[in-house]
Amino acid sequence: MKAAIEFMRELHSHNEKPWFDAHKDWYREAKAEVDALASDMIKGIRSFDSSIPPMGPSDCVYRIYRDLRFSKDKTPYKDNLGFYICRDGKKSTYGGYYFQIGSPANPHMLAIGAYMPTPKELKVIREDIMMGDGDFREILSRVDPRLKFDTYGALKKVPKGFPDGTPDSEFYKLKRFLLYMIPDEKILLGKDPAGEMCAILKTAKPFLDYVNRALDFCKEETKEYFTSFDF
Repeated sequence: MKAAIEFMRELHSHNEKPWFDAHKDWYREAKAEVDALASDMIKGIRSFDSSIPPMGPSDCVYRIYRDLRFSKDKTPYKDNLGFYICRDGKKSTYGGYYFQIGSPANPHMLAIGAYMPTPKELKVIREDIMMGDGDFREILSRVDPRLKFDTYGALKKVPKGFPDGTPDSEFYKLKRFLLYMIPDEKILLGKDPAGEMCAILKTAKPFLDYVNRALDFCKEETKEYFTSFDF
């Protein structure tokens, strides 16, 4: 992953088309490393998550080019090279497995879970936790301790309808049900980065199942609602 790490570090200081075009071969080398890692991680994740179908890098690796059509920021390239391994591909609304090679402005990341659940999905996840009699905490107790909750945007107070002052109260405040870590470059530059990261993610597979169960419920409920109409 050396080419990818170094390329993204330099792109941070030269995020402009002339520089990118002049270093296109370097970018292709970096992209090839990320594609190879994605392939290895797909294989590793499928060994413990049967919901992930056969797929290749093109199904999960994101483009480095930013969509500038509706953005005031006209910086042409993203500050990371990443991929999302999920049951329905990289555009899926289900929770899944994420990895990125970052930059000085946006560090490397390994993550698992749901990045932006809808309000309805959040309510169902919170209700499951509330009625689960500690089952969510039991699942989390078996997760690799290097994975932490993404608390960005979390509520200041427990939302209405959920109890405060309980062992689960902090979970009700979350807006993202996502566990993440910043992997050390010793892992990324080691002999088997995919193997090491998949071993970490495997410990959080029950957490992902818990979140996706709530998302499944919401999707089925929505489907039943619309199919109930006689058009």
